[in-house]
Formats: sequence, C-alpha cells, structure tokens
Amino acid sequence: MTSLFRLSLLLFLGFCFAGCQESPDNGLTAAPAQQPSAEERPEYALVIHGGAGTILKENMTDERAAGITAAMNAAMDAGEAILKAGGSSADAVEATIWVLEDSPYFNSGRGAVFTNAGINELDASFMTGHDQMAGAVGGITNLKHPISAARAVMEKSEHVLLTGKGAEEFAAGQGLEVVDPSYFFTQERYDALQRALKGEQVEQEKIDVDKKHGTVGCVALDKQGNLAAGTSTGGMTNKRYNRLGDSPIIGAGTYADNATAAVSCTGWGEYFIRYAVAYDVHARMAYAGASLKEAADAVIHNTLVEKGGTGGLIALDARGNVAMPFNTPGMYRGYLKAGGEREISFYED
Repeated sequence: MTSLFRLSLLLFLGFCFAGCQESPDNGLTAAPAQQPSAEERPEYALVIHGGAGTILKENMTDERAAGITAAMNAAMDAGEAILKAGGSSADAVEATIWVLEDSPYFNSGRGAVFTNAGINELDASFMTGHDQMAGAVGGITNLKHPISAARAVMEKSEHVLLTGKGAEEFAAGQGLEVVDPSYFFTQERYDALQRALKGEQVEQEKIDVDKKHGTVGCVALDKQGNLAAGTSTGGMTNKRYNRLGDSPIIGAGTYADNATAAVSCTGWGEYFIRYAVAYDVHARMAYAGASLKEAADAVIHNTLVEKGGTGGLIALDARGNVAMPFNTPGMYRGYLKAGGEREISFYED
C-alpha cells in the first residue's frame, strides 16, 4: 500500500467519522425525554396485576372472587398510602407486592406453585425509572418476600441477577426475612402439582399453557414524577431443571424508564424472554414515538399472538396513562390514581 493511498484512506475515514459524529442517532436514537409538568399528570398513580390465563367468570365462586378482590384492594391501599404521603414509587411498588406475596390467591410468595421436585422456587425483579438501576433474584426457596431481595440486589450489590443459594445468602446478609420452605406450602398448589404429575407424558412433555401465567406485579408513579416496576412469581407448576421464566429477567418481565414507561409482565415466560416484551414497550415509545397504549397493545396483541405467546402486562407512563392489555381470557388487574379513581377487573371487557 502506497503512502498516498494510506493518506487518502485515512482522510476518507476521518470524513466518515466526522459525519457520524454530526448525526449520531442515524434515525435510531431515542428523542430527548419531555417530562410532563406536575399539572400534566396525576399526583400519583399505581397499577397491579395478579396473573393472566384462563380466568373465566363461570369458573369463579363468589367467595374466591371476593377474596381476590380484597387482596388486590389491600395491596393497592398499601402502595397508595406511601404515594399519598409523598413516598417514592420504589417504596410503593415494594409495599404493594408484599401484600400480594402474602396472599395464597396468587402464584408468588405464600401462594407459589410447586416444581416437579415438590418445592417452591421463587423469582422476582425490580427496576427504577429515574436511573434504570435494576435487581433480580431467581430460584430462591426461603425468603418470605422475594421482591425485597430483588430490590436489595439493585441497591446493595454491584450485580443485577443473583440466583439460588447465593441469592439467599446475600438476602439473609441484608437482614431480609428468612422462612422455612414449608411456609410456602398451600394445599391448592400442592394438589395442582399432583394433577400435573399424574398427567405427565414421559416421552414428550405436554405443557399446560394455563399453568404459566401466575405472577404478580406493580408499577407506580410518585409525586416526584418517578416510575418504578416490580414483578414476583413462583414460576410454572411442575417446572424442572431450575427453570427461570421472564419475571427475573430485566427487559423481558420488568422494565422502567421515566422517559417512557414502567412495565410488569405476566404470561408464558419463554415467549416474553425471546421477544424482550417489557423492553419492547419502552423501545416502541422511545424510538418510534408510539403512545403507551399503542406500544403495549402492539406487543401483546401482535408480536406475541403471531408467535404463539400468551399473557399480558401492566404499564404506566410519566403522564399517568395506564395500559393493561392481555391476550388470554382474563387477567387479574387494577389501578388507582390520586383523587379516588380506582378499578379492579378480572375478565375480558
């Protein structure tokens, strides 16, 4: 290579680099966030879900519906008390999910489903929208509130995801409540495992889609305009091999960014992981300028449906807009906003 050619090549590359520097986004960079003023959003807002799947009115007793509704209202009350007092969205998300984790009605914490080995393996994740810090735990068996372990990983460690015994050791070192694994036993979930074991096919495992959708989640907007998201689950009945779904995977089951939205998902985890569902909602808003509803609906009703994935999500943006799409017969969901607006729903509208 001659000196003249080398010089020409360097000059050409220099011009290209300069041009790229002048137009760094090349059409792909997210637009600068236009944060709404206090007058453009509710003082605070909170959204929850308790799982999606075959939730049909004809299969629901009045007693069970009342119990689930009471648990969801109690959870939202816990979060609202913090938001109303000026507390952070992160504190509200944690407090809300604590109540759901303590309820046997939901596949999380106390109501977690059983694995093929007859134990409960719990997963959770947490993310804050003002700084995109995140934490998650997977496959834990003795922590009363997995959501607190996920938050501790976010705030007290240099990591994002801890699993198994290591996650348990870390959480115990942070002073989180440790319980005997028998705490998570409920007869209803154990009976569900026995039914699954009796119907198990050795040659080719048959996965019951309806058993995949038990998860709880919460997203919140506080008075400071900050978003946060959290998700907690017991996974799927009869799961094996320390399987993890989307709930402990940042970008799949949980995501939060003040510039776009806070998202928590529930559904067939493998699909939510493959298509980065929570992050996809954010990306459609950030890069394509989609509204919260447009982004959430497109992911749940188009992307997932086209690929065979089932489930739903809850999402909340910095203006207090709420989205709760799902492509299953039902999803336990609810939201509230400052001023008394509140709603809880189970079934398709």
